Formats: sequence, structure tokens, C-alpha cells
Amino acid sequence: MNPVSAETNSTSETARAHVAAGASAPLEKIALETYVPPAKPSLVGLSRAEIAEQLGAIGVAPAQRKMRVQQLWHWIYVRGAKSFEEMTSISKEMRAQLDQHLTVARPEVVAEQVSNDGTRKWLLRLPSGDSIEKAHEVECVYIPETDRGTLCVSSQVGCTLNCSFCHTGTQRLVRNLTAGEIVGQIMVARDRLHDWADRVTPTGSRLVTNVVMMGMGEPLYNFEAVRDALLIVADNEGIGISRRRITLSTSGVVPNIIRTGDEIGVMLAISLHAVRDDLRNELVPLNRKYPIAELLQACRDYPGSSNARRITFEYVMLKGVNDSLDDAKLLVKMLKGIPAKINLIPFNPWPGTRYECSDWDQIEKFSEYIFNAGYSSPVRTPRGRDILAACGQLKSETEKLSVRERQALRAMAMTD
Repeated sequence: MNPVSAETNSTSETARAHVAAGASAPLEKIALETYVPPAKPSLVGLSRAEIAEQLGAIGVAPAQRKMRVQQLWHWIYVRGAKSFEEMTSISKEMRAQLDQHLTVARPEVVAEQVSNDGTRKWLLRLPSGDSIEKAHEVECVYIPETDRGTLCVSSQVGCTLNCSFCHTGTQRLVRNLTAGEIVGQIMVARDRLHDWADRVTPTGSRLVTNVVMMGMGEPLYNFEAVRDALLIVADNEGIGISRRRITLSTSGVVPNIIRTGDEIGVMLAISLHAVRDDLRNELVPLNRKYPIAELLQACRDYPGSSNARRITFEYVMLKGVNDSLDDAKLLVKMLKGIPAKINLIPFNPWPGTRYECSDWDQIEKFSEYIFNAGYSSPVRTPRGRDILAACGQLKSETEKLSVRERQALRAMAMTD
């Protein structure tokens, strides 16, 4: 074995000290606020049954509701209508009645930035029905490639968890997003990209083809809203993105993993990041509640998993912490029997972190070992680097959350 330099020893000791500090972090945060609906609710994010209820509440006759729901669903989710006035197949009187009580509003675009590589980032403001509370802001990221376009979507304002390497983990949890606010991010992307069925895109085909729940927040701590939103996104009579093109990423909320397979049926990604409980307890404190063995058993039991529907394991590469060949060997051993691929994520430092990204040659050695063991092991290539700094100059009215959101998305909004 080659002697280890003093500098490397120092780096490893610093990293270990920082990791150890995470052991005292609480497992979960409590939301500081709850959603207050506006006086005129939006139909975006409502199921067909919920739209019918809203129609009944404003006096639409029972015999008309099924037809009206079908009309509204088509205009909202196929054609992307932003107002009832656009819905020309509905009578003027009915449109006026709808407009008096309801909207089809989505989040407001506060800022948009476009990278040299085509990556787009939108800062979105979420209106509140409470005039006292400040409006909340989140971001979503669109990543175009030659064969697909991936939209990275947030599920919370802030995050329930306290992962020590993640900047979002350092901020408070403000509240969960509603199903409408989650679906609304996808609708905003299609609005900005002119990506609705009745519009011509530059390529002649749909631009938003994939959705990843990898933005801000832990989706499985907002399960019902995420489920309801993704079922709308996957509905063949609406937005129509296949479940096989939707990926939900979780840090390991074990009880809701099986529910995800049963009730949503989308692709699963696990933010793993460590192969030993003692280390994962510190990197991902939730591991103290749901340890690795329990998490992996939930993955083995995940409905529909197969070689064609592999589970993705995300592994951020931290210098001197989790990047040794012994870690790679144990990773291969522990995933035996699970249809899996492993995404290696070069760590992106953020202000105040003591972690460093693994050296590139070490990442390559780690990847090569996993690949030779029979697993796909792509190294994620960051996209949109040239707009990250500028985007960091934006100010959110929600405790400057946009800065921290960007740091979380910086690591997550990447592709194979």
C-alpha cells in the first residue's frame, strides 16, 4: 500500500469530524406552516372527482358535470389553457360562471435562466391565501438531451430531512407542496417551452418527456400530494408522461416505498450514499430510523422491479468518506439480487461545507469496479453550470430559500 500523505490524512480526518457532527442531527423537521388556499381555488392538481365536486359547489347541474369535467380536463392538461376564456368548446355563460369562482392558475414565474447547454431554471412563486404570510418560492430545472427532456420537480418548501452533505438539509421545512403546486411546475415548463399538444415545438415532438422528483424536499414525507400529482401527470388523457419516465427519489422512508409501487407505480431511486449504517446514520440521519438492511428489503419487495425496471441507487462521492474500493466492494455485495443501477454523483461543494468531492481518478476506479461487477454505473455530468452563480443572485422572499434550493438542485438536477 502506498503511504498516505499528510494532506490526505488531514482531509480524511476533517471529513470524518464533519460526518460525526451529523450524528446529533434530528431525524426529521416539523413544518412551520400549512397551506392556505386562495379565495378562488385552481383546478390544477385536482382529480376528476374533485373537479366534479367544485362544479357542484358552484351550481353546475349533476347531469352536466361529467361532460364538463371531460372538457376541463382536456383544456387544462392537453392544451394547457391558462384561462377559462380560452376554452371555446364551453359556452360563454359557463365560462363566466367558472371564472367567477375558480381559476386554472399555476405558479408564477419570478425568473428564468437559460444555460449555454440549454438547461433552464425557473424560480416559481406560490401564491398563498394568507395575506400575512410571505409567498413561498421553489425552483424546477429542465434538462434537454438529444433523446429526451427531463424536468426536475420539487415536493416541499425546504426539506423534512437533515442530510449532512446536502445544503437543503441545513434549512427549515416551511411546508409541503400541494398536488396542484407539483403539477403546476410541469405545466409552467410546458408553457415556457410551448410544449402543449396544439403547439409546434422546434423538434416536432414533446420536449418534457421525463419527470424526476429530485428537487427540493423528501417526496415520501409528502406522499399523498406527490401521489395525486403524479397520477395526473401519468394520465393518458392528459399530460400523458409514462410511469416508466417518472422517477421518484427518496432518502429511504421505508413505509412509503411499497406504497409508492402500489399506489403510483413509478420508477424508484434511492439516495444511498453509504454502505455502512454507522456512516449512513451521519450522512443521512433518517438511517437511524430505517437502517440499510430494512431499506434494501423494501427495495427487493418494490412492486414491479425487474431488469427492465431497475431501481437507481444514488451515491454522492465524498473524498475520504465513502469513496474507497472497500466501499465499492461492499456496495456491490449488498445490492446483490436487486435489479439496480448505480448513479455516482460528484459532490458539488456549497458555502460552509467541509466535504470535498472525490478525486476524479478515484471516482473512475470506483465506477470501474462496479461496472466490472455487472452494474451500470454512470457518473452524472452536471448541467447548466454557467447559470448557477447568476441564479444564486436571485432573492426569494421565503428566508432566502432559493439560494439553498439551487444548491440542492445543483447535485440532483443531472442526467446519466
